[in-house]
Amino acid sequence: MKKSELERFLQKVPGHPSPDAALEQYMTPADVAASTLFFAAQCGDITGKRVGDLGCGTGILAIGAAALGASEVMAIDIDGASVEAGKAFAGRVGLDIDWRVGDITAFHGELDTVVMNPPFGAQKRHADRPFLEKAFECAETVYSFHMAATELFVGREASAAGFSVTHKNKYEFAIRHLYDFHRKEKAQIEVVLLRMTKGG
Repeated sequence: MKKSELERFLQKVPGHPSPDAALEQYMTPADVAASTLFFAAQCGDITGKRVGDLGCGTGILAIGAAALGASEVMAIDIDGASVEAGKAFAGRVGLDIDWRVGDITAFHGELDTVVMNPPFGAQKRHADRPFLEKAFECAETVYSFHMAATELFVGREASAAGFSVTHKNKYEFAIRHLYDFHRKEKAQIEVVLLRMTKGG
């Protein structure tokens, strides 16, 4: 599957059925998800690997990882409706993913790679910290999206957990009017994707 084909495929993944502002439920754009997953695959972190998506929403990253040949994929989110929407889509396209409903802290297992788009902390300061802690606990390699302005904070969290930032890619997320407090029809948010590996 080419990156352009993956992007077109991921554009079909459904969005959150009832997005909750408190959970900062924003779907990863399909083009960014495809670019990230292809980059991760080129680094040897997807195909044949055990991949997890923490705070998966409807699972665009998990679904993409499965499509690129991950040996096992686990997707977990506290929002059962979003998980069910992703699970239904994956079932229709024949992808085998271990879908779980619950808090990410309830997951205990070993993964090779985590690819995630956690809450950015716009509604609750450092809401991404529990996701980072869990990712560092269960995987050797972590790909995680964050507000560009918090890059230094994430780097410190990684270092404290014995991880090193090996790559960073900058993106702009187009956030459409979704919640009552949004004032614009669409806003561009500067985001950084960090690849972090245990021990560097």
